[in-house]
Amino acid sequence: MPRLFAGIEIPSSISTMLSLQKGGLHGARWINEANYHITLHYMGDVDYDLANEIAFQMSQIQLPEFDLSLHGFGSFGSKNPHSVFAAVKTCEDLTLLHQDITSRMRRLGLKSDKHDYTPHVTLARLNKSAAPIDVANYLALHGNFRTQDFTVPRFVLYSSRDSIGGGPYVVEETFDLL
Repeated sequence: MPRLFAGIEIPSSISTMLSLQKGGLHGARWINEANYHITLHYMGDVDYDLANEIAFQMSQIQLPEFDLSLHGFGSFGSKNPHSVFAAVKTCEDLTLLHQDITSRMRRLGLKSDKHDYTPHVTLARLNKSAAPIDVANYLALHGNFRTQDFTVPRFVLYSSRDSIGGGPYVVEETFDLL
């Protein structure tokens, strides 16, 4: 049974910039740059028939390619941070793609995330030894991080296996944008 999610690949030049920000945060388990991505929708563990239907539904999406950029760092888990990420600058085209996928997945009976969609690239998972003040200092140090725009020509259906988090991820299908 595959564990699936839809996402956007990060260009190697941007991944390299992100990987240079690793270090200096006790308790961080840094994500391998080959696994950087922006999640569009997490489907979870599905059977193979549903996986095929998911791929078909995603192949029907007809949206134009668009540009994205990353602006600043943040963390999830306000009192006890559990991950550090690079934030994606707000983009209407990204929101439309996310909404289209989410709508199609709901029609297939798949639930949506309980939280509001916050597009990001996870840089590190944090264990309990990561002190909130250290996370705040790391974020302050990297708060001015910016990338140039990069074009998103396609989105991807990834699979993952049980792991501690952060990959490895396998590209199962790609879907070109217009």
